[in-house]
Amino acid sequence: QVQLVESGGGLVQAGGSLRLSCVASGRTFSDYALGWFRQTPGKEREFVAGVAWTSRSTFYADSVKGRFTVSKDNAKNTVYLQMNSLKPEDTAVYYCAADLFGNGRGSRKYDYWGQGTQVTVSS
Repeated sequence: QVQLVESGGGLVQAGGSLRLSCVASGRTFSDYALGWFRQTPGKEREFVAGVAWTSRSTFYADSVKGRFTVSKDNAKNTVYLQMNSLKPEDTAVYYCAADLFGNGRGSRKYDYWGQGTQVTVSS
């Protein structure tokens, strides 16, 4: 089992920045790919960004490329999502998820999920 706890969400004006963190516990963190997903009411959950278990590859949704950066710190059992130039359409609940020996792509099946953190971007 892997437990994931997200933090760092909040209210920010358009054009601002936030950094989300997700701390993992329970298994060997370095063996896991970590992904960030988001969901708004009435919509399906969508992939935002992911980092492979090796940390050698990262992947992003087209809507966030150039604005968001995902990174993994094995020493701290933490994955981060740095979000810059935020837009109102980035408003959502953001979830982190873990995939054993995954490649970080959104098409993978992620086995463990956090509870989510709300991000609200005002115009």
